[in-house]
Amino acid sequence: MAFREYKVGARLFGVALGGSMMITLYMPSLDITQVSSTEMGLRKGLMYGRVGGFSVEDPLLQGVNKPLTVVLRNDPKTGAPIDETYAYVYEAGVPFTSSIRHPRIMGKGVEDLSLQKGRIGEANQAQGAVFVVTEGRWEGEPTHYIENVTATRNWTPDLVRKAVSDKDTHYVGSGKIMFVREGCWWCHTLLPEQTQDWQSFGAPPRLGDFNSESPTAFGSDRKAPDLLHVGSRNSSREWMMMHFFNPRLVQPHSIMPRYDYLWGEVDAEGNSINYKQWRADYNDYVSGKRVYPPEVPEPASQSDARYLIDFVLSLK
Repeated sequence: MAFREYKVGARLFGVALGGSMMITLYMPSLDITQVSSTEMGLRKGLMYGRVGGFSVEDPLLQGVNKPLTVVLRNDPKTGAPIDETYAYVYEAGVPFTSSIRHPRIMGKGVEDLSLQKGRIGEANQAQGAVFVVTEGRWEGEPTHYIENVTATRNWTPDLVRKAVSDKDTHYVGSGKIMFVREGCWWCHTLLPEQTQDWQSFGAPPRLGDFNSESPTAFGSDRKAPDLLHVGSRNSSREWMMMHFFNPRLVQPHSIMPRYDYLWGEVDAEGNSINYKQWRADYNDYVSGKRVYPPEVPEPASQSDARYLIDFVLSLK
């Protein structure tokens, strides 16, 4: 009798757990598909790529097979000056974001403009493509949509890459992988609450900000500040470098762990990083034996540290 009661209880627990997962995971996705993507939602999807976490194309979470975010100030085709433009470069074989592969998730109007004027249906993943977010009008209302500039302006990935410097190249998609892999979401949230958070961390996101983002990385608990708008609160790359290398350099009582290992073996100049010497110099600084802390090496462009810093600074 007791065994039968155990089976009934286990089944009821399974039904309750399945129901809660349906409410928390599946039902919100229905709401998301009923709203149109915001400009932020379009940009986030294009920056992060198909999946911003574990995926078959990046099973070890190394930040590979992700798009690049570049800043253009000249037309890469003609060289003529243009207004500062953020372009999202998908090199050949890099999986397209969900909004390109499944335009319907962008919502009515955004989908229509992206297909008709933006020509995203002509994008070829095997050959690569470049996208920008453009403002148009739908039923008399201003509406942002995705433009496949490889089709509309002949901006190929190779052409765009050659037109920008390393300074104007941002590895945001790879950086989100670092954010997930290193467990940053365990202490930081990306979701200000509708309380006094508005005064400290900025306004909460809108539903249309997530149409193309997977996973959202809202965070499980807040043990440290919310980071959704941190790039607007603090846009200093130097500060971020110091903070990630050793948080005690900028916040003496920080409980955040060091992430200096993300720098790898060499810095941006190709010089070997002597971690043992750096930490010895830092201990001398803490004990008062030296006036200034040792300088933090600038991370190499293909390092995990550069990826993570680019992602955090993109959060605006």
